[in-house]
Amino acid sequence: MTYLTEKLNFTKQSIKEMQINSKNFYNEIKKRRSIRDFENKGFNVNIIKNAIRAASTSPNGANLQPWHFVIITKDKIKKEIRIAAEKEEEEFYSNRAPIEWLEALKPLGTSSEKKFIEEAPYLIAIFEKKYSLENNKKIKNYYVKESVGIATGILITSLHLSGLCMLTHTPSPMNFLNKILKRPKNEKPFVLLIVGYPKKNCTIPKFAKQKKSLSKITSFF
Repeated sequence: MTYLTEKLNFTKQSIKEMQINSKNFYNEIKKRRSIRDFENKGFNVNIIKNAIRAASTSPNGANLQPWHFVIITKDKIKKEIRIAAEKEEEEFYSNRAPIEWLEALKPLGTSSEKKFIEEAPYLIAIFEKKYSLENNKKIKNYYVKESVGIATGILITSLHLSGLCMLTHTPSPMNFLNKILKRPKNEKPFVLLIVGYPKKNCTIPKFAKQKKSLSKITSFF
């Protein structure tokens, strides 16, 4: 079987340009922070749409694109999600979480209260598709978590570079999102992104800026 191909659209840069571009990107992306205090101020949904378009260019198993993104703006839906998320989080903090995990979370000051779900103007629920359905035919997807994880990283980066802040929220389990957002059984919630502008005088834990040095996270052979 012969498959059609097309010429790669690639512009070669000088080493100097590459060094400048890589340094500029690092200097910008290192400003990204997770926040929990959002302004209830909207913005053009096309910014979200473009970020999702960027995420959809992500490398993925066999180009099967095993993801689905749900953009949420309705107050009623946000409230339902908050109620369901806080129920799971209360169970987590009270019964499921190991002592070590709770100790690790202390510097963040987190709790089962998730008011940011209703405060932020946009939520993006990201689903991983274990398999796809086309013409009632079940098609297995490959490297699903890896593919969706990379796409989520690109989405977060795009939102940051667009001038927005966000929080990755992962209450466990998240099956309530399928019910509230009417997603099929072949999809599993991967992460809920809370997106918007930070409140005035929004703060973050000081330790959040402390990233491990390159020598501690990298090996060269």
